Amino acid sequence: LQRLDLLTMEEASWAQEASSLPEQVRAVVDILAGKGSYASESLQTFIETTNSQLYLHITVYEPMVQKHLESLQSYYGNSLETGPLERLTNLLLVEGLTDIQQKEHDILQIEATKGLRNVSKSIPLEKLFLPLSKVSIPPRISVTIGVAGIGKSTLVKLFVYTWAKGEINRDIIFVLPLTFRELNTYEKLSAERLICLAFPHITEPNCISAGAARTLLILDGLDEFKTPLDFSNTVVCTDPKKEIQVDNLITNIIRGNLLQEASVWVTSRPTAASQIPGGLVDRMTEIRGFGAVEMQDFLDQIFFDNRDLSGQVLHHIRANRSLHVMCTVPGFCWIFGSSIGYYLKNCTDQSQEATAIPRTLSEIYSYYFKMALSSDWPEKPREALKIEQAVNNSKKIVGSLGRLAFYGLLKKKYVFYEQDMKVYGIDLSLLQSTLCSRLLLKEEVQSFTAYYFSHLTIQEFLAALYYYMAAKRAIFDLFTESGMSWPKLGFLNHFKSAVQRSLQAEDRHLDIFVRFLSGLLSPQVNKLLSGWLLVKDEHNSFRNQAISFLQGCLNTNYVISLRTVNTMHCLYEIQHMEIAKTVEEAMKNESLAGMLTPVNCSALAYLLQVSDICMEETNLSNCLTYNVCKSLLSQLLFCHNLKLDNNQFKDNVMELLGSVLSVKDCQIQKLR
Repeated sequence: LQRLDLLTMEEASWAQEASSLPEQVRAVVDILAGKGSYASESLQTFIETTNSQLYLHITVYEPMVQKHLESLQSYYGNSLETGPLERLTNLLLVEGLTDIQQKEHDILQIEATKGLRNVSKSIPLEKLFLPLSKVSIPPRISVTIGVAGIGKSTLVKLFVYTWAKGEINRDIIFVLPLTFRELNTYEKLSAERLICLAFPHITEPNCISAGAARTLLILDGLDEFKTPLDFSNTVVCTDPKKEIQVDNLITNIIRGNLLQEASVWVTSRPTAASQIPGGLVDRMTEIRGFGAVEMQDFLDQIFFDNRDLSGQVLHHIRANRSLHVMCTVPGFCWIFGSSIGYYLKNCTDQSQEATAIPRTLSEIYSYYFKMALSSDWPEKPREALKIEQAVNNSKKIVGSLGRLAFYGLLKKKYVFYEQDMKVYGIDLSLLQSTLCSRLLLKEEVQSFTAYYFSHLTIQEFLAALYYYMAAKRAIFDLFTESGMSWPKLGFLNHFKSAVQRSLQAEDRHLDIFVRFLSGLLSPQVNKLLSGWLLVKDEHNSFRNQAISFLQGCLNTNYVISLRTVNTMHCLYEIQHMEIAKTVEEAMKNESLAGMLTPVNCSALAYLLQVSDICMEETNLSNCLTYNVCKSLLSQLLFCHNLKLDNNQFKDNVMELLGSVLSVKDCQIQKLR
């Protein structure tokens, strides 16, 4: 173009400074646009007579890119949530998954770590796919982790929309956002067919598969994928046109056998992310939860027309250490905040407020369920149902959705499709009801319709409600979906079966389900849901025996784990806290010496997480033996300030403590 006198040397140099060929083309076109028809005609002649990559970029790629940008701007501009999104613009830069993230349920992770990661490095969103230094290269495989409800999909939407507007990562030509919900609907695909099906306006997928245009492939929600990824038995495929099983397609893309030049960004809950071998991940980031100001802003947004109520809700959340920790996650903050707000609005007896404020998970979700039936729903209010209709509907919906939730939970299935609804006999017209639409969300895309519970814990609560109601009349093991099992009669036998299954489950996916199941036996929850879903005072027939069984699970010869702590949480849900209160009182009086039996050790491990006494300093002076110290190690590493004076420790205990300090999970900052 310089030789044709269409560009000066300065203009050509300026255009060449652009980071990629398409960017250079745009710069040149912008310059020529101001030079009249002669420049345009000369450029057209040059393009038509030159068989160059430039010809392809201007005639094929550039219109395709433009259409893609318009499509993403339209879709993601409309679906992006409003609210405090600043925390999503800066991610924590982490060195792989910790032991607790690989093994434990999301809620147990939050409770044990107090919602904090021992991480000092962060990375801005706009630098997520750039090299960390001048001598390093951009990451090919990036993984972003976060617990359920922390905002992984919102982060993806924010990134895609910001990129489509040209504000970040302009060197990336194609950003291809896909969800595992969508991938679940396919059995076999090739890499190129996947691109064409998901993005019909991309008519030349070979420019992506061949690496001609820098591409970022986003795979959102690995935890929702129907098939576990098996990297050890991947059938190698390097042909982008060959159709293979979808799980094999994903593993080949991540391994670099397909779309070798593309960057890949996977988002996932931590446990599911452990499927990807650490050696394949170039960069791992984590979404941080709310800080104090963000939590307040979020609650103000929920109660935008009543700031006084927002302040009261925040006060109650801050007064309960466990709830406050959970509310650092936006999904929990919404459920907890709106439920407590609903309680406060409907609490007429001021003296009742101090005692009946919802504190346990089961109480909060019971209020949430009642709120879903009422006209007090915070968003998009609809006409409230008549009380008789609401009661009948709620029983019918829990019977239908609860069964779906329970057997979905057993299969680790969190997304459902129309064929699933047919299998479980769910009337699709039922899903249009007010209550259903507040518990089960619907995602309708051109190629599929997906249903998913508004939060993982909503599925777990409905599953527990279904199990509780079914266990009273079931004669076979409810965990066997076919019904073919040894007879199992009586609610207590089914309760024991659920607790034992939870204790045996390798990935702890039943832990919160069992907490809810225990909570349904508490007097407060029975009072809340009697007449709706539960029979008044029926819990009295089972409660004491259930408590005895749970306490029996604690007597485990000084083997303390997060499962033991979860059993203590079950006792808290059922409102039996005598053991914990005794140990907490001894901690206050510094009189723990000689009383740390296996059961009391379990209570102590639980208190290390939830008690206000341990917030500033955990004082375990003059009370620990070698066995007790060894049993508590997995919990001690989450104490920030640990006081272990006068315990007459010998070398074997010092070696144990030394090993704890080198663990990746360790949050101990001060040790005496």
